[in-house]
Amino acid sequence: MPLSPLSLRLIGCCALLTFVSVVPASPAPVDPEAASVVAPLNLPPMLQDFDAYADSTRKTFNVPGIAVAIVKDGKVVFEQGYGLREAGKPEKVDAHTLFAIASNTKAFTATALQMLAEQGKVDMDSRVTDYLPWFRMSDPYVTHEMRVRDLLAHRSGLSLGAGDLLYWPPTSYTTKEVVERLGNVPLTNGFRSHYAYDNILFAVATLIIEKASGQSYANYIREHIFKPVGMNESLIDMTYLKPGMDYATGHALSDFKNLQPVPPMAWLNDPGAGGIYASVHDLAKWMNVQLAGGALPTASADGKSRQLFSQDSQNQMWTMLTPIPVSKPPIPELQPLMPNFSGYGEGWFLSDYHGEKLVWHTGGWPGMVSRVTLVPGLKLGVVVLTNQESGAAFNAITYRVLDAYLNSGTKTDWVSVYDKAVKHAHSDADESWSKHEAARNADSKPSLPLASYAGMYRDPWYGDIAISDEGGTLRLRFSKTKQLIGTMTPWQHDTFIVRWDDRALNADAFVNFALDVDGHVREVRMQPISPLTDFSFDFQDLRLVPLSDATAAK
Repeated sequence: MPLSPLSLRLIGCCALLTFVSVVPASPAPVDPEAASVVAPLNLPPMLQDFDAYADSTRKTFNVPGIAVAIVKDGKVVFEQGYGLREAGKPEKVDAHTLFAIASNTKAFTATALQMLAEQGKVDMDSRVTDYLPWFRMSDPYVTHEMRVRDLLAHRSGLSLGAGDLLYWPPTSYTTKEVVERLGNVPLTNGFRSHYAYDNILFAVATLIIEKASGQSYANYIREHIFKPVGMNESLIDMTYLKPGMDYATGHALSDFKNLQPVPPMAWLNDPGAGGIYASVHDLAKWMNVQLAGGALPTASADGKSRQLFSQDSQNQMWTMLTPIPVSKPPIPELQPLMPNFSGYGEGWFLSDYHGEKLVWHTGGWPGMVSRVTLVPGLKLGVVVLTNQESGAAFNAITYRVLDAYLNSGTKTDWVSVYDKAVKHAHSDADESWSKHEAARNADSKPSLPLASYAGMYRDPWYGDIAISDEGGTLRLRFSKTKQLIGTMTPWQHDTFIVRWDDRALNADAFVNFALDVDGHVREVRMQPISPLTDFSFDFQDLRLVPLSDATAAK
Protein backbone atom coordinates (compact mmCIF):
# COMPACT_ATOMS: atom_id res chain seq x y z
CA MET A 1 0.00 0.00 0.00
CA PRO A 2 2.51 2.73 0.90
CA LEU A 3 2.46 7.77 -0.18
CA SER A 4 0.68 11.03 -0.43
CA PRO A 5 1.95 13.98 1.62
CA LEU A 6 -1.20 13.85 3.73
CA SER A 7 -1.94 10.17 3.95
CA LEU A 8 -0.09 6.92 4.24
CA ARG A 9 -1.43 3.42 3.74
CA LEU A 10 -0.70 0.77 0.71
CA ILE A 11 -1.08 0.95 0.22
CA GLY A 12 1.62 1.19 -1.11
CA CYS A 13 1.45 2.64 -1.26
CA CYS A 14 3.92 5.65 -1.64
CA ALA A 15 4.69 9.16 -2.69
CA LEU A 16 7.23 11.52 -1.20
CA LEU A 17 7.10 11.43 2.58
CA THR A 18 10.08 13.67 3.16
CA PHE A 19 7.80 16.29 4.63
CA VAL A 20 4.45 15.77 6.32
CA SER A 21 2.62 12.50 5.97
CA VAL A 22 -0.21 10.30 7.02
CA VAL A 23 -3.52 10.52 8.74
CA PRO A 24 -2.73 12.91 11.61
CA ALA A 25 -2.65 11.34 15.04
CA SER A 26 -3.82 13.22 18.07
CA PRO A 27 -1.12 13.55 20.73
CA ALA A 28 -2.91 11.38 23.27
CA PRO A 29 -0.43 9.57 25.54
CA VAL A 30 0.20 5.86 25.30
CA ASP A 31 1.02 3.92 28.43
CA PRO A 32 4.81 3.95 28.92
CA GLU A 33 5.99 0.40 28.39
CA ALA A 34 9.54 -0.80 28.77
CA ALA A 35 11.45 -1.28 25.54
CA SER A 36 12.65 -4.66 24.33
CA VAL A 37 16.37 -4.12 24.09
CA VAL A 38 19.29 -5.49 22.13
CA ALA A 39 22.50 -3.91 23.39
CA PRO A 40 23.60 -1.16 20.97
CA LEU A 41 27.12 -0.99 19.58
CA ASN A 42 29.02 2.30 19.45
CA LEU A 43 26.08 4.59 18.87
CA PRO A 44 26.91 8.25 18.13
CA PRO A 45 26.50 10.74 21.01
CA MET A 46 23.30 12.13 19.47
CA LEU A 47 21.63 8.74 20.00
CA GLN A 48 22.55 8.25 23.63
CA ASP A 49 19.06 9.40 24.64
CA PHE A 50 17.40 7.44 21.87
CA ASP A 51 15.12 5.42 24.17
CA ALA A 52 13.57 8.59 25.54
CA TYR A 53 13.30 10.05 22.05
CA ALA A 54 11.58 6.94 20.69
CA ASP A 55 9.10 6.92 23.56
CA SER A 56 8.42 10.61 23.01
CA THR A 57 7.71 9.80 19.36
CA ARG A 58 5.38 6.99 20.31
CA LYS A 59 3.39 9.07 22.76
CA THR A 60 3.18 12.23 20.66
CA PHE A 61 1.78 10.41 17.65
CA ASN A 62 -0.27 7.88 19.64
CA VAL A 63 1.58 4.83 18.30
CA PRO A 64 1.23 1.71 20.48
CA GLY A 65 4.42 0.05 19.21
CA ILE A 66 7.57 0.88 17.26
CA ALA A 67 10.58 -1.23 16.26
CA VAL A 68 13.89 0.20 15.03
CA ALA A 69 17.09 -1.31 13.62
CA ILE A 70 20.29 0.43 12.53
CA VAL A 71 23.10 -1.15 10.50
CA LYS A 72 26.52 0.37 9.92
CA ASP A 73 29.51 -0.98 8.01
CA GLY A 74 27.97 -4.43 7.72
CA LYS A 75 27.08 -4.77 11.40
CA VAL A 76 23.78 -4.49 13.22
CA VAL A 77 24.50 -1.75 15.75
CA PHE A 78 20.99 -1.38 17.12
CA GLU A 79 17.72 -3.31 17.07
CA GLN A 80 15.05 -2.62 19.59
CA GLY A 81 11.32 -2.53 20.23
CA TYR A 82 9.23 0.00 22.09
CA GLY A 83 5.69 -0.23 23.42
CA LEU A 84 2.99 -2.77 22.74
CA ARG A 85 2.06 -5.15 19.95
CA GLU A 86 -1.58 -4.20 20.59
CA ALA A 87 -2.92 -1.35 22.69
CA GLY A 88 -4.41 -2.55 25.97
CA LYS A 89 -2.63 -5.92 25.89
CA PRO A 90 0.61 -6.77 27.73
CA GLU A 91 2.73 -8.24 24.91
CA LYS A 92 5.62 -5.92 24.06
CA VAL A 93 7.22 -5.12 20.73
CA ASP A 94 10.75 -6.45 20.31
CA ALA A 95 13.25 -6.73 17.49
CA HIS A 96 11.58 -9.93 16.30
CA THR A 97 8.00 -8.62 16.18
CA LEU A 98 6.51 -8.96 12.71
CA PHE A 99 4.90 -5.94 11.05
CA ALA A 100 3.31 -5.54 7.63
CA ILE A 101 5.96 -3.68 5.61
CA ALA A 102 3.53 -2.90 2.75
CA SER A 103 5.21 -1.04 -0.14
CA ASN A 104 8.67 -1.87 1.17
CA THR A 105 7.80 -5.14 -0.57
CA LYS A 106 8.38 -3.38 -3.89
CA ALA A 107 12.17 -3.56 -3.48
CA PHE A 108 11.87 -7.35 -3.13
CA THR A 109 9.86 -7.49 -6.35
CA ALA A 110 12.43 -5.37 -8.20
CA THR A 111 15.22 -7.57 -6.84
CA ALA A 112 13.42 -10.72 -7.95
CA LEU A 113 13.12 -9.42 -11.52
CA GLN A 114 16.79 -8.42 -11.62
CA MET A 115 17.80 -11.85 -10.32
CA LEU A 116 15.75 -13.51 -13.06
CA ALA A 117 17.33 -11.14 -15.59
CA GLU A 118 20.80 -12.25 -14.49
CA GLN A 119 19.74 -15.83 -15.20
CA GLY A 120 18.54 -14.86 -18.68
CA LYS A 121 14.91 -15.61 -17.83
CA VAL A 122 13.78 -11.97 -18.07
CA ASP A 123 15.01 -9.04 -20.13
CA MET A 124 14.28 -5.81 -18.26
CA ASP A 125 14.00 -3.91 -21.55
CA SER A 126 11.74 -6.39 -23.31
CA ARG A 127 8.08 -5.63 -23.85
CA VAL A 128 5.64 -6.79 -21.20
CA THR A 129 3.63 -8.45 -24.01
CA ASP A 130 6.63 -10.71 -24.70
CA TYR A 131 5.84 -12.40 -21.37
CA LEU A 132 2.10 -11.73 -21.07
CA PRO A 133 0.73 -11.55 -24.64
CA TRP A 134 -2.76 -10.70 -23.36
CA PHE A 135 -1.53 -7.65 -21.35
CA ARG A 136 -3.34 -4.42 -22.24
CA MET A 137 -3.24 -0.81 -21.14
CA SER A 138 -6.06 1.54 -22.15
CA ASP A 139 -3.88 3.01 -24.93
CA PRO A 140 -2.48 0.73 -27.69
CA TYR A 141 0.79 2.64 -27.91
CA VAL A 142 1.43 2.29 -24.18
CA THR A 143 0.52 -1.39 -24.38
CA HIS A 144 3.07 -1.91 -27.16
CA GLU A 145 5.87 0.13 -25.59
CA MET A 146 5.53 -0.88 -21.93
CA ARG A 147 8.76 -2.60 -20.90
CA VAL A 148 9.42 -4.75 -17.84
CA ARG A 149 11.51 -1.96 -16.30
CA ASP A 150 8.59 0.48 -16.69
CA LEU A 151 6.51 -1.62 -14.32
CA LEU A 152 8.77 -0.60 -11.44
CA ALA A 153 9.14 3.13 -12.09
CA HIS A 154 5.74 4.89 -11.70
CA ARG A 155 5.88 6.58 -15.11
CA SER A 156 3.17 4.72 -17.04
CA GLY A 157 0.67 7.53 -17.54
CA LEU A 158 -1.68 6.19 -14.87
CA SER A 159 -2.86 8.66 -12.27
CA LEU A 160 -1.87 8.49 -8.59
CA GLY A 161 -3.08 5.19 -7.14
CA ALA A 162 -5.03 4.31 -10.29
CA GLY A 163 -6.80 0.96 -10.06
CA ASP A 164 -6.14 0.51 -6.35
CA LEU A 165 -9.82 -0.16 -5.65
CA LEU A 166 -9.35 -3.46 -7.49
CA TYR A 167 -7.57 -4.78 -4.38
CA TRP A 168 -7.80 -2.06 -1.70
CA PRO A 169 -9.66 -2.73 0.55
CA PRO A 170 -9.37 -6.48 -0.21
CA THR A 171 -11.43 -7.70 -3.16
CA SER A 172 -12.35 -11.10 -4.57
CA TYR A 173 -10.52 -10.52 -7.86
CA THR A 174 -7.52 -12.72 -8.69
CA THR A 175 -4.19 -11.17 -9.65
CA LYS A 176 -4.81 -12.08 -13.31
CA GLU A 177 -8.27 -10.51 -13.18
CA VAL A 178 -6.78 -7.35 -11.68
CA VAL A 179 -4.26 -7.11 -14.52
CA GLU A 180 -6.89 -7.91 -17.15
CA ARG A 181 -9.00 -5.00 -15.86
CA LEU A 182 -6.01 -2.67 -16.23
CA GLY A 183 -6.98 -2.26 -19.87
CA ASN A 184 -9.96 -0.15 -18.78
CA VAL A 185 -8.18 1.95 -16.16
CA PRO A 186 -7.88 5.45 -17.67
CA LEU A 187 -4.52 7.02 -18.47
CA THR A 188 -4.41 10.66 -17.45
CA ASN A 189 -0.77 11.48 -18.22
CA GLY A 190 1.70 10.92 -21.03
CA PHE A 191 3.66 7.68 -21.10
CA ARG A 192 6.99 8.18 -19.28
CA SER A 193 6.16 11.88 -18.98
CA HIS A 194 6.25 12.23 -15.21
CA TYR A 195 5.92 10.51 -11.86
CA ALA A 196 2.60 9.18 -10.49
CA TYR A 197 2.77 6.42 -7.89
CA ASP A 198 0.87 3.23 -8.68
CA ASN A 199 0.53 -0.27 -7.26
CA ILE A 200 -1.27 -2.06 -10.05
CA LEU A 201 1.76 -2.45 -12.33
CA PHE A 202 3.47 -4.41 -9.57
CA ALA A 203 0.68 -6.96 -10.05
CA VAL A 204 1.90 -7.24 -13.64
CA ALA A 205 5.46 -7.67 -12.33
CA THR A 206 4.17 -10.41 -10.02
CA LEU A 207 2.80 -12.38 -12.96
CA ILE A 208 6.04 -12.01 -14.93
CA ILE A 209 8.04 -13.31 -11.97
CA GLU A 210 5.71 -16.29 -11.73
CA LYS A 211 5.86 -17.06 -15.46
CA ALA A 212 9.64 -16.67 -15.73
CA SER A 213 10.44 -18.64 -12.58
CA GLY A 214 7.74 -21.30 -12.77
CA GLN A 215 6.97 -20.63 -9.11
CA SER A 216 4.36 -18.67 -7.22
CA TYR A 217 5.49 -15.20 -6.14
CA ALA A 218 5.41 -16.34 -2.52
CA ASN A 219 7.57 -19.39 -3.13
CA TYR A 220 10.06 -17.49 -5.27
CA ILE A 221 10.59 -14.73 -2.70
CA ARG A 222 10.77 -17.23 0.14
CA GLU A 223 13.23 -19.58 -1.57
CA HIS A 224 15.43 -17.16 -3.52
CA ILE A 225 15.51 -14.09 -1.25
CA PHE A 226 14.33 -14.80 2.32
CA LYS A 227 16.30 -18.05 2.65
CA PRO A 228 19.72 -16.94 1.32
CA VAL A 229 19.55 -13.59 3.15
CA GLY A 230 18.67 -15.37 6.39
CA MET A 231 15.28 -13.69 6.80
CA ASN A 232 13.95 -16.68 8.71
CA GLU A 233 11.21 -14.76 10.50
CA SER A 234 9.66 -13.10 7.44
CA LEU A 235 6.35 -14.11 5.88
CA ILE A 236 5.00 -13.33 2.43
CA ASP A 237 1.62 -12.16 3.79
CA MET A 238 -0.68 -12.31 6.84
CA THR A 239 -2.21 -15.66 5.86
CA TYR A 240 0.96 -17.26 7.25
CA LEU A 241 0.48 -15.69 10.70
CA LYS A 242 -0.32 -18.25 13.38
CA PRO A 243 -1.64 -17.84 16.93
CA GLY A 244 1.19 -17.33 19.39
CA MET A 245 3.53 -15.72 16.85
CA ASP A 246 5.28 -12.47 17.74
CA TYR A 247 3.41 -10.05 15.48
CA ALA A 248 1.96 -6.58 15.80
CA THR A 249 -1.67 -5.58 15.42
CA GLY A 250 -2.32 -2.49 13.34
CA HIS A 251 -4.21 0.52 14.70
CA ALA A 252 -6.12 3.28 12.95
CA LEU A 253 -7.97 6.40 14.02
CA SER A 254 -11.67 5.83 13.47
CA ASP A 255 -13.14 9.01 11.96
CA PHE A 256 -9.59 10.43 12.23
CA LYS A 257 -10.08 10.57 16.02
CA ASN A 258 -10.30 7.40 18.09
CA LEU A 259 -7.57 4.75 18.04
CA GLN A 260 -8.76 1.21 17.43
CA PRO A 261 -7.24 -2.12 16.35
CA VAL A 262 -7.44 -3.00 12.66
CA PRO A 263 -7.92 -6.61 11.52
CA PRO A 264 -4.99 -8.05 9.54
CA MET A 265 -5.34 -7.81 5.78
CA ALA A 266 -3.97 -10.06 3.05
CA TRP A 267 -3.27 -8.53 -0.36
CA LEU A 268 -3.41 -11.78 -2.30
CA ASN A 269 -4.20 -10.25 -5.71
CA ASP A 270 -1.22 -7.87 -5.86
CA PRO A 271 1.47 -9.43 -3.65
CA GLY A 272 4.34 -7.78 -5.50
CA ALA A 273 3.18 -4.32 -4.42
CA GLY A 274 2.83 -4.98 -0.69
CA GLY A 275 2.03 -7.48 1.99
CA ILE A 276 5.31 -8.93 3.34
CA TYR A 277 5.46 -9.26 7.11
CA ALA A 278 8.94 -8.83 8.56
CA SER A 279 10.80 -7.86 11.72
CA VAL A 280 13.50 -5.24 12.07
CA HIS A 281 15.84 -8.14 12.90
CA ASP A 282 15.28 -9.61 9.42
CA LEU A 283 15.19 -6.25 7.66
CA ALA A 284 18.58 -5.40 9.17
CA LYS A 285 19.94 -8.38 7.20
CA TRP A 286 18.15 -7.17 4.07
CA MET A 287 19.66 -3.69 4.45
CA ASN A 288 23.16 -5.09 4.89
CA VAL A 289 22.84 -7.16 1.69
CA GLN A 290 21.66 -4.06 -0.16
CA LEU A 291 24.50 -1.95 1.23
CA ALA A 292 27.01 -4.69 0.30
CA GLY A 293 26.03 -4.59 -3.37
CA GLY A 294 24.14 -7.86 -3.19
CA ALA A 295 26.82 -9.79 -1.27
CA LEU A 296 25.38 -12.37 1.14
CA PRO A 297 26.64 -12.57 4.71
CA THR A 298 27.87 -16.17 4.50
CA ALA A 299 30.41 -17.52 2.05
CA SER A 300 29.98 -20.64 -0.06
CA ALA A 301 31.53 -23.97 0.89
CA ASP A 302 34.73 -23.08 -0.97
CA GLY A 303 35.09 -19.82 0.94
CA LYS A 304 34.06 -17.57 -1.93
CA SER A 305 31.63 -14.75 -1.38
CA ARG A 306 28.09 -15.31 -2.58
CA GLN A 307 25.94 -12.76 -4.33
CA LEU A 308 22.17 -12.51 -4.10
CA PHE A 309 22.38 -10.17 -7.09
CA SER A 310 25.19 -8.39 -8.89
CA GLN A 311 26.51 -4.89 -8.42
CA ASP A 312 25.28 -4.11 -11.91
CA SER A 313 21.75 -5.12 -10.94
CA GLN A 314 21.92 -2.88 -7.91
CA ASN A 315 23.17 0.00 -10.03
CA GLN A 316 20.10 -0.45 -12.23
CA MET A 317 17.74 -0.53 -9.25
CA TRP A 318 19.35 2.59 -7.76
CA THR A 319 19.47 4.59 -11.00
CA MET A 320 16.82 7.27 -11.34
CA LEU A 321 14.24 6.38 -13.98
CA THR A 322 11.56 8.89 -13.04
CA PRO A 323 12.41 12.39 -11.77
CA ILE A 324 10.10 13.71 -9.04
CA PRO A 325 9.64 17.47 -8.67
CA VAL A 326 10.95 18.84 -5.39
CA SER A 327 8.15 20.71 -3.68
CA LYS A 328 8.20 23.35 -1.00
CA PRO A 329 7.60 21.93 2.50
CA PRO A 330 4.28 22.77 4.18
CA ILE A 331 5.97 24.42 7.18
CA PRO A 332 9.33 26.27 7.39
CA GLU A 333 10.73 23.88 10.02
CA LEU A 334 10.83 21.12 7.40
CA GLN A 335 13.00 23.15 5.04
CA PRO A 336 16.23 21.33 6.09
CA LEU A 337 14.76 18.11 4.68
CA MET A 338 14.18 19.57 1.23
CA PRO A 339 16.38 17.52 -1.14
CA ASN A 340 18.45 18.78 -4.05
CA PHE A 341 17.13 15.95 -6.22
CA SER A 342 14.35 13.43 -6.00
CA GLY A 343 13.33 10.49 -8.13
CA TYR A 344 12.39 6.84 -8.36
CA GLY A 345 14.46 3.90 -9.56
CA GLU A 346 13.31 0.29 -9.53
CA GLY A 347 11.36 -0.19 -6.32
CA TRP A 348 13.28 2.56 -4.49
CA PHE A 349 12.99 6.31 -3.95
CA LEU A 350 16.21 8.28 -4.52
CA SER A 351 17.07 11.65 -2.96
CA ASP A 352 19.77 13.31 -0.87
CA TYR A 353 20.28 14.64 2.64
CA HIS A 354 23.26 16.61 3.93
CA GLY A 355 25.25 15.78 0.81
CA GLU A 356 24.63 12.02 0.95
CA LYS A 357 22.52 10.01 -1.47
CA LEU A 358 19.53 8.33 0.15
CA VAL A 359 17.92 5.14 -1.16
CA TRP A 360 14.65 4.59 0.64
CA HIS A 361 11.04 3.54 0.63
CA THR A 362 7.98 3.76 2.81
CA GLY A 363 5.07 1.42 3.33
CA GLY A 364 1.48 1.94 4.35
CA TRP A 365 -0.99 -0.75 5.35
CA PRO A 366 -4.20 -0.74 7.38
CA GLY A 367 -2.93 0.21 10.82
CA MET A 368 0.80 -0.04 10.03
CA VAL A 369 3.34 2.20 8.32
CA SER A 370 7.09 1.87 7.90
CA ARG A 371 10.24 3.29 6.35
CA VAL A 372 13.53 1.73 5.19
CA THR A 373 16.37 4.19 4.50
CA LEU A 374 19.86 3.42 3.14
CA VAL A 375 22.83 5.77 2.95
CA PRO A 376 25.16 3.88 0.58
CA GLY A 377 28.08 6.31 1.01
CA LEU A 378 28.21 5.59 4.75
CA LYS A 379 27.15 1.92 4.63
CA LEU A 380 24.31 3.02 6.91
CA GLY A 381 20.75 1.78 7.08
CA VAL A 382 17.79 2.42 9.37
CA VAL A 383 14.38 0.76 9.40
CA VAL A 384 11.39 1.92 11.44
CA LEU A 385 8.24 -0.20 11.72
CA THR A 386 5.09 1.06 13.48
CA ASN A 387 1.62 -0.29 14.25
CA GLN A 388 -0.26 2.97 13.72
CA GLU A 389 -0.83 5.05 10.60
CA SER A 390 1.64 7.81 11.46
CA GLY A 391 4.35 8.54 8.95
CA ALA A 392 5.28 11.46 11.19
CA ALA A 393 6.50 8.90 13.72
CA PHE A 394 8.77 6.95 11.39
CA ASN A 395 10.12 10.15 9.83
CA ALA A 396 10.91 11.71 13.22
CA ILE A 397 12.95 8.63 14.19
CA THR A 398 14.61 8.20 10.80
CA TYR A 399 15.90 11.77 10.65
CA ARG A 400 17.21 11.66 14.24
CA VAL A 401 19.31 8.64 13.23
CA LEU A 402 20.46 10.25 9.97
CA ASP A 403 21.43 13.46 11.78
CA ALA A 404 23.49 11.43 14.25
CA TYR A 405 25.55 9.72 11.54
CA LEU A 406 25.71 12.48 8.94
CA ASN A 407 27.28 14.95 11.37
CA SER A 408 24.60 17.54 10.76
CA GLY A 409 25.77 19.48 13.79
CA THR A 410 22.19 20.14 14.86
CA LYS A 411 20.16 17.99 17.21
CA THR A 412 16.75 18.80 15.80
CA ASP A 413 13.67 17.72 17.71
CA TRP A 414 11.93 16.16 14.73
CA VAL A 415 9.09 15.00 16.97
CA SER A 416 8.09 18.60 17.60
CA VAL A 417 8.57 19.53 13.96
CA TYR A 418 6.41 16.70 12.65
CA ASP A 419 3.83 17.32 15.38
CA LYS A 420 3.47 20.87 14.03
CA ALA A 421 3.27 19.53 10.46
CA VAL A 422 0.52 17.07 11.42
CA LYS A 423 -1.49 19.84 13.05
CA HIS A 424 -1.00 21.94 9.91
CA ALA A 425 -2.43 19.07 7.83
CA HIS A 426 -5.38 18.81 10.21
CA SER A 427 -6.01 22.51 9.80
CA ASP A 428 -5.96 22.22 6.00
CA ALA A 429 -8.47 19.35 6.17
CA ASP A 430 -10.76 21.37 8.43
CA GLU A 431 -10.57 24.29 6.02
CA SER A 432 -11.44 22.02 3.09
CA TRP A 433 -14.56 20.78 4.89
CA SER A 434 -15.55 24.34 5.81
CA LYS A 435 -15.41 25.30 2.13
CA HIS A 436 -17.71 22.40 1.24
CA GLU A 437 -20.15 23.47 3.93
CA ALA A 438 -20.05 27.10 2.80
CA ALA A 439 -20.81 26.09 -0.80
CA ARG A 440 -23.67 23.81 0.18
CA ASN A 441 -27.29 24.75 -0.45
CA ALA A 442 -28.77 23.05 2.60
CA ASP A 443 -32.32 23.80 1.49
CA SER A 444 -31.96 21.94 -1.79
CA LYS A 445 -33.58 18.56 -2.32
CA PRO A 446 -32.74 15.61 -4.58
CA SER A 447 -34.37 15.88 -8.01
CA LEU A 448 -35.80 12.35 -7.79
CA PRO A 449 -37.45 10.22 -5.12
CA LEU A 450 -34.72 8.33 -3.23
CA ALA A 451 -35.86 5.01 -4.71
CA SER A 452 -35.12 6.33 -8.20
CA TYR A 453 -31.39 6.49 -7.40
CA ALA A 454 -31.33 2.81 -6.44
CA GLY A 455 -30.08 0.25 -8.92
CA MET A 456 -27.01 -1.56 -10.21
CA TYR A 457 -24.23 0.55 -11.71
CA ARG A 458 -21.14 -0.53 -13.62
CA ASP A 459 -17.68 0.96 -14.00
CA PRO A 460 -15.52 -0.28 -16.92
CA TRP A 461 -12.55 -1.24 -14.73
CA TYR A 462 -13.90 -1.86 -11.24
CA GLY A 463 -17.14 -3.62 -12.09
CA ASP A 464 -20.51 -3.42 -10.40
CA ILE A 465 -21.68 -1.22 -7.54
CA ALA A 466 -25.18 -1.60 -6.08
CA ILE A 467 -27.34 1.11 -4.53
CA SER A 468 -30.39 -0.22 -2.73
CA ASP A 469 -33.40 1.43 -1.12
CA GLU A 470 -33.78 -0.14 2.31
CA GLY A 471 -36.86 1.32 3.95
CA GLY A 472 -36.23 4.82 2.69
CA THR A 473 -32.45 4.67 3.33
CA LEU A 474 -29.99 4.32 0.46
CA ARG A 475 -27.20 1.80 0.94
CA LEU A 476 -24.16 1.55 -1.38
CA ARG A 477 -22.19 -1.68 -1.87
CA PHE A 478 -19.09 -2.37 -3.97
CA SER A 479 -19.72 -5.86 -5.37
CA LYS A 480 -16.15 -7.15 -4.99
CA THR A 481 -15.16 -5.28 -1.80
CA LYS A 482 -16.78 -6.43 1.45
CA GLN A 483 -15.59 -3.41 3.44
CA LEU A 484 -17.05 -0.82 1.07
CA ILE A 485 -20.62 -0.82 2.35
CA GLY A 486 -22.15 2.42 3.55
CA THR A 487 -25.19 4.61 4.00
CA MET A 488 -25.94 7.46 1.61
CA THR A 489 -27.50 10.71 2.82
CA PRO A 490 -28.46 13.74 0.70
CA TRP A 491 -25.91 16.56 0.65
CA GLN A 492 -27.30 18.99 -1.92
CA HIS A 493 -29.21 18.68 -5.20
CA ASP A 494 -28.24 15.28 -6.68
CA THR A 495 -25.11 14.87 -4.58
CA PHE A 496 -25.04 12.49 -1.61
CA ILE A 497 -22.45 11.56 1.00
CA VAL A 498 -21.67 7.88 1.57
CA ARG A 499 -20.42 7.12 5.07
CA TRP A 500 -18.86 3.68 5.26
CA ASP A 501 -19.88 1.27 8.01
CA ASP A 502 -16.18 0.64 8.71
CA ARG A 503 -15.24 3.94 10.31
CA ALA A 504 -11.53 3.07 10.33
CA LEU A 505 -11.42 3.47 6.54
CA ASN A 506 -11.53 7.30 6.84
CA ALA A 507 -12.73 7.39 3.24
CA ASP A 508 -16.24 8.86 3.18
CA ALA A 509 -17.05 10.20 -0.28
CA PHE A 510 -19.34 12.45 -2.25
CA VAL A 511 -21.59 10.59 -4.71
CA ASN A 512 -22.88 12.77 -7.54
CA PHE A 513 -25.68 11.70 -9.91
CA ALA A 514 -25.93 13.29 -13.37
CA LEU A 515 -29.37 13.13 -14.97
CA ASP A 516 -30.31 13.04 -18.63
CA VAL A 517 -32.88 15.34 -20.25
CA ASP A 518 -35.69 12.97 -19.24
CA GLY A 519 -34.69 12.98 -15.57
CA HIS A 520 -33.07 9.53 -15.52
CA VAL A 521 -29.68 8.84 -13.97
CA ARG A 522 -27.09 9.00 -16.74
CA GLU A 523 -23.82 8.73 -14.79
CA VAL A 524 -22.52 8.58 -11.23
CA ARG A 525 -19.21 10.05 -10.11
CA MET A 526 -17.51 9.87 -6.71
CA GLN A 527 -14.73 11.70 -4.92
CA PRO A 528 -13.25 11.49 -1.40
CA ILE A 529 -14.48 14.16 1.00
CA SER A 530 -11.32 14.70 3.02
CA PRO A 531 -7.82 15.49 1.70
CA LEU A 532 -6.61 13.15 4.44
CA THR A 533 -8.21 10.14 2.76
CA ASP A 534 -5.62 7.75 1.39
CA PHE A 535 -5.04 8.12 -2.35
CA SER A 536 -5.69 4.40 -2.86
CA PHE A 537 -9.39 5.13 -2.55
CA ASP A 538 -9.38 6.27 -6.17
CA PHE A 539 -13.12 6.91 -6.33
CA GLN A 540 -12.52 9.82 -8.71
CA ASP A 541 -11.56 7.43 -11.52
CA LEU A 542 -14.91 5.62 -11.45
CA ARG A 543 -17.35 6.27 -14.30
CA LEU A 544 -20.53 4.53 -13.17
CA VAL A 545 -23.51 4.13 -15.48
CA PRO A 546 -26.80 2.31 -14.86
CA LEU A 547 -26.30 -1.37 -15.59
CA SER A 548 -28.94 -1.52 -18.30
CA ASP A 549 -27.07 1.16 -20.25
CA ALA A 550 -23.74 -0.53 -19.63
CA THR A 551 -25.09 -3.84 -20.90
CA ALA A 552 -26.58 -2.21 -24.00
CA ALA A 553 -23.22 -0.60 -24.78
CA LYS A 554 -21.39 -3.93 -24.93
